[in-house]
Amino acid sequence: MFSRRSYVIYIAVLIVAAIYIFRLLQIQVYDDKYTKIAEKISLRKQTIYPQRGLIFDRNSKLIVYNDPVRDLMVSVPFKIEGIDTSLLCKLLNIDRLEFDKRLLQAEKKAYRRKAVFMKNVNNAIYARVHERLFDFKGFFFEIRQDRNYKYVSSAHVLGFLGEVSKDELNTQTESYYEQGDFLGKKGVERFYEEYLRGIKGEKYYYVDKFGVNKGSYKNGDLDVEPIDGQDLTLSLDIRLQEYGEQLLQNKMGSMVAIEPKTGEVLALISSPFYNPRDFNIQHRSQHYGVAAQDPTKPLFNRAVSAPYPPGSTFKPLMALVGLQDGAINKNTHFNCNGGYRLGSRLIHCHAHPSHTSVQRSIATSCNSFYCNTFKRMMQLPKYQNTEEAYQSWYNYLHSFGLGHKLGIDVSGEYGGWLKKPEYYNKIYGKGHWKYATIISLSFGQGELGLTPMQMANLATIIANEGYYYTPHVIRSISGLDTIPERFRVKNQTLVEQEHFVIVKEGMHMVTQSGTGAAVAMKGIEIGGKTGTVQNPHGENHSAYIAFAPVDDPQIAIAVVVEESGYGATWAAPMAHLMIEKYLSHPDSASTLPWLEERMFNADLIPEKYKN
Repeated sequence: MFSRRSYVIYIAVLIVAAIYIFRLLQIQVYDDKYTKIAEKISLRKQTIYPQRGLIFDRNSKLIVYNDPVRDLMVSVPFKIEGIDTSLLCKLLNIDRLEFDKRLLQAEKKAYRRKAVFMKNVNNAIYARVHERLFDFKGFFFEIRQDRNYKYVSSAHVLGFLGEVSKDELNTQTESYYEQGDFLGKKGVERFYEEYLRGIKGEKYYYVDKFGVNKGSYKNGDLDVEPIDGQDLTLSLDIRLQEYGEQLLQNKMGSMVAIEPKTGEVLALISSPFYNPRDFNIQHRSQHYGVAAQDPTKPLFNRAVSAPYPPGSTFKPLMALVGLQDGAINKNTHFNCNGGYRLGSRLIHCHAHPSHTSVQRSIATSCNSFYCNTFKRMMQLPKYQNTEEAYQSWYNYLHSFGLGHKLGIDVSGEYGGWLKKPEYYNKIYGKGHWKYATIISLSFGQGELGLTPMQMANLATIIANEGYYYTPHVIRSISGLDTIPERFRVKNQTLVEQEHFVIVKEGMHMVTQSGTGAAVAMKGIEIGGKTGTVQNPHGENHSAYIAFAPVDDPQIAIAVVVEESGYGATWAAPMAHLMIEKYLSHPDSASTLPWLEERMFNADLIPEKYKN
């Protein structure tokens, strides 16, 4: 017979045993939590990177395609026993000291039990190692997509890829990127990253405690195939882009050409430029440092980022604002006797007939006409003071896309300079500045800066007689019926259509009998405006805006050539040659071969940048 004490102990043992049995059943049969933990410890996920979307020009010519980048990975922790390290070092062209160094770094930077042992393995090394990979347990390759290029062109538009940074990893709104991933850093590669990148796939493998692959997990049931990125068709005409780059070779400046009816960018060039092939993942380290230290700033996209005083290219806009606001009308004439007198100051003007109309003032680029126009506007009776008149002038310019970003789909856009009245109140004091204080604005100087993109958009608005679509380089995205809506919205200015007709006549006269007549193109009616931009840091900039044909504009363009002198000397000829190239058959030779040759061969980079 059990004593009462023995009975209690016996019952207690049974209860404890029952608890243990129940808990074991719960862990092993009913609860898969610990099974999942065990599997996680013994699994390796290998990312399968999709093909990045291809990029084509408007005529379906392939511009950007993919090149594989192979990283040799190592499982961490790594078991060195059983590995012929001497053979592996020989295949990788490294010594044992370098091997140990790389292994130590890999262990420090391990992420999800794997780390990069050697980045960007070239084709020769990959072929040698991949053939013997089964001998090197714990090593495996991950293949990602780098970019390559059919044309040595369009680097500033296309941009490039780079490795995701810690800040980008920490601030991403989704968990798409992992350490070591590539993403677009500049240009359309950055702007359309979400379309181009695709969706990553995954494969799962059993591994032992040393990371050695032991076979597919669950026969691949959990594996996910990657989905390739979407292709982009750009609005760029690659033949026009290359031609413009030839014209700007050995010069500092930029060109932007737009199709007025759609806002599609036909060419976007910043010079000096760089070879896009030198800036892919595999080669950038060899070239970036040199380019970054180059005083001509080849990495800087002047076309969308550099603000210049527009100079006389601004006069057509001044005429439009003056006409709309009632400061002048189509019959207004001002006399010009060599300049505009402002107290003891004389604002000089070019030699031309004294009597000027709106059209003739554009054709001859008369400073006096626009000083008088600006004075009248700032003193119109409907405004209480100069500040109110200036605010109205500001509003007109703002409706033309000045003083703010246009919203082009290329990274790095700058909004230019257009000062609000508060700026002058702060400098001169409220009520203490008049039209004479800011008279230089009337002819495109002073506190005014336009990017070449904004200048080209101004030419587009005049060509369209009052409206524009936000400039864009995207034409279509595979799998989508249309491009983003904001590129399909018509932006209307505050100037009525009737006034554009007068200004277009004046710009046509520029190329017929005015400042741009010397480089008129036979058979093409062009409306243009030359500009010689004052530059406090060196020689004047040469600038020009234009559109053609006048009656049915197919192209609008702006050209700026830094520190090269008169607008009619360099910027206008280049713009006219670009217009001719775009409107003619692709294989047609220029009708002005002597002019083309002169533009091609000119070296206009100032000597101060060559030392």
